[in-house]
Order: sequence, then C-alpha cells, then structure tokens
Amino acid sequence: YGYRRITAELGQRGMKVNHKRVARMMRNDNLLTIRHRELLYATDRGNELEIYLNLAKRLKIGGTNQVWFADITYVRLKTEFVYLAVVLDAFSRKVVGWSLDRTLQSRLPLGALRQAILSRQPPPGLVHHSDRGVQYACEAYIQMLREHQIMPSMSRPGHPQDNASCESFLKTLKREEIYANDYRDMEHLAAGIEQFIERYYNRCRLHSALGYRSPEEFEKQSEDRGGDNRQMRIVWGS
Repeated sequence: YGYRRITAELGQRGMKVNHKRVARMMRNDNLLTIRHRELLYATDRGNELEIYLNLAKRLKIGGTNQVWFADITYVRLKTEFVYLAVVLDAFSRKVVGWSLDRTLQSRLPLGALRQAILSRQPPPGLVHHSDRGVQYACEAYIQMLREHQIMPSMSRPGHPQDNASCESFLKTLKREEIYANDYRDMEHLAAGIEQFIERYYNRCRLHSALGYRSPEEFEKQSEDRGGDNRQMRIVWGS
C-alpha cells in the first residue's frame, strides 16, 4: 500500500488523518523506500509478503478488542521443539487465542487467530499487531484479517518493545508453567498450557499493570463502569 491508499483505508475505519502525516510515519518506519523488488519473500513458496505501518504504538486504547498483540515462541521438549502462537488483548492482557504445533507453517498463528476471533467476535477496525515474520505477513494470514475487517500493524525489525505484552506473557508462561514441569510431548504440553491460561492466567493471576487484578477481573470492572470499547484514538504526532 502507498500512503494515500493507507490514508483512505484509515478513513474508512473511522481514523481521520492527513495523508502527509501518514507519509511521514511510513517514512520513519522505512516503508516508503521499499520497492517492489526489495520486498521480503517467504522461504516456503517464494511469494512476496506485505509489510504494514505500526499503528499500535500510536493508539490510545480505551477498551477491549481495540488492539490485539500476537507473537510466536518455541518450547524445547525432551525429544523435539514445538512452537506456540498467542494472541493477547492489549487492554486487559487477556490471552484470547493460542495454538501449539510442531512446525512454523501458517496454520500455527492462524489457529491462534481463529480462536481469538471466535471467542471475542471483535468489531470492525480492530488493530492486530505483530512483528514482520513470514507467518504474520503471508497471504493466508492477511486474508483472514481482512475478512474480519481487522487492520494489520507491524513492528520494525529490532523493536521487540513494541510487543512487550506478549513477550512478558511468554516469559511468565515458560517460567511459571513450562519449565516448572516435566512435559512428555506436545499433547501433554497442550493440556498444561490450556489449564495455565484458562484456569490461572486469565482468571486469577494478578498484573501490576492492571492494578493487581486479573485480566478477566479488569475487563469486568471496565464493563461495569460502562466503558465504550468502540472508542479509540490514533495519535500521529508521536
């Protein structure tokens, strides 16, 4: 996408901004200088991948289902490596989708995204933020985002802090659950991760960033206060 097309798409999603500011932000993210022949290529199929402006860092989040963060990590078992993909709600830090697989093919993050969409039913205009890995930039993943009117957002290389919530969760999961147990295989690990996420992390684990409340408690209190999850403001001056 060029900056004018991105400006138009943002306008359709209710985010009014001048095209010159979009161009400046894209230039800062090294997107305007990328030519067709310089695009990244998927190693499995040789298809060109699209990269996107980092929208997430310019958003003022006021509720759930406004920004989701996604990431992938690996887990070493006794006999194999397996890979875990997760999707977190940026507002509450709740894990809304996850998937475990033996490969890094697109079905891994697609499984987590599909679970998140089914469980949350997000409104149009949700921003999905990830790194520029081939799994998130591949045609199948971008197509699923577009089918559900979800806007892709990607970090520049070397900026893991843009996805700090996912990084923090994955470290917590490994420290408090995975490395504290002796998992036999991927199926055994999947059962443990499910219990950790659904019965402990989302429901019970207290987060200092949430005022020492669990993600589900934080979401419930926000709903009880009558927060409007549709309100979101994009800040282009930063």
